[in-house]
Amino acid sequence: MGELLDFELEDDVVVNPTKKRKKIIGLDDLLSDHYKQKGSLVENSRRATHRRSYSSDEDEVDVGEAKLSRCVEECQKEMGRIYGEDESAFWGLQIFGDQKPPPKSVSPDLKTCVSLESLKSMELDSLVEVHPKKGETFLERLLVDGWLLKLVLVKGHLNESIAKWTFNLMLYSSIEVLSTSACDFWCTVLSPKNKTDLSIKIDWMPKYTEVKEALEIYGFIINTPSKFSSTVNLGDSDHIGPPQNIRAWMKFIAAGCQVRSSFAVFSTSETEELLAIVISLYLDRQLLGLSMILHDCTFSVLNYFRNNEWKSSCEKVAISIASRVPCDINSLRIVESIMATDSRSKQLRSAVAYQLLSTCLDNKFIDAEDMLAFLISINVKDNSCDLFKIYIYLVLTENWLLYNSTTRENSLMKDMWGVFLRNCSCQISSTDLRSHASKVRSKASYLVQGSLK
Repeated sequence: MGELLDFELEDDVVVNPTKKRKKIIGLDDLLSDHYKQKGSLVENSRRATHRRSYSSDEDEVDVGEAKLSRCVEECQKEMGRIYGEDESAFWGLQIFGDQKPPPKSVSPDLKTCVSLESLKSMELDSLVEVHPKKGETFLERLLVDGWLLKLVLVKGHLNESIAKWTFNLMLYSSIEVLSTSACDFWCTVLSPKNKTDLSIKIDWMPKYTEVKEALEIYGFIINTPSKFSSTVNLGDSDHIGPPQNIRAWMKFIAAGCQVRSSFAVFSTSETEELLAIVISLYLDRQLLGLSMILHDCTFSVLNYFRNNEWKSSCEKVAISIASRVPCDINSLRIVESIMATDSRSKQLRSAVAYQLLSTCLDNKFIDAEDMLAFLISINVKDNSCDLFKIYIYLVLTENWLLYNSTTRENSLMKDMWGVFLRNCSCQISSTDLRSHASKVRSKASYLVQGSLK
């Protein structure tokens, strides 16, 4: 009866609710903590090693990329240098230097021209409606409107004062409409469309000296033809290069060469010099816009010569051109500018190419076969060989032989030409990185294929 009841024991437990039991740490707990701590150390060590290894790999990759980048950069520089050398050769020469002041133009006295004096009367003035603009003379308005030309054709007479005045306007006037009108005036007077107007009496005809003087005033370097662009003192840039009157100059030359049977404007020797000068104009890039006029002028001068004169004149013109052009890419431009459209132009193209090739070889060879033998003897595999010169030799020889009927029929020269082509196409590999190697190889391979047909 004196023992505690069950609910009393429960109350005792409730009375001390905050009292906790102490946990007993066993051996297993100690081992578990030890292994956890050891594993943590191993993991930290592994991570540190991994970071060091990754950093080392990054350094190696950075070093490799830097080496590769430097290698690629060096290759690009080398290829750029080679490509730059191949593309750096541009044709073009500054063949016009400083312009000189043109001669003064004196208007003719109308009192000396009976027809013009009557035209200026009130009745005729109102009939043809000639109204000069501000700053313009009565005679200039007649020229621009075409009445002066019609009057000369109707009368069949060109007064000396009118002839000189219009000629000076054509070559030296800075007013384009006056220069163009004067040029049309002279071209029609020399070669009128109406054949019945061929009996025009001309009191004064311009001579070669006037034509040559105009070029000198334009700044054309005639006395030093082989030193066009390198030694020319360019001076004031506002007065350099051909003026707009060069267009009228070329048209007048063309018209003057077409009327040899009617008017003796130029002699044979003067026309030979003119042809060399006209062809040299192809080297001025400022005249690219006048290519059609320049081609027409070349064609007219080329056909000035009679058949019995042409063989001798062709050789003289070729020698003159070769003395004016340096042995570089400009020599190829000159040859290609001669349009081989007929037998005469083909002969000139071949002769010019031969003379240029001879000049490039320092005129060492007189015989054509000796010249080809020298080309064959060149070792194009030698690293010291200038392949740019070989390319020039190749193109010039092609034009010389291709447009010459005599050399085409010479079997020995054909065989020697074939050997030179095979040397250039086979001895230069496709992996040759020398400057102009691919140009020489491609050109020779193309010509070899054409010669096999």
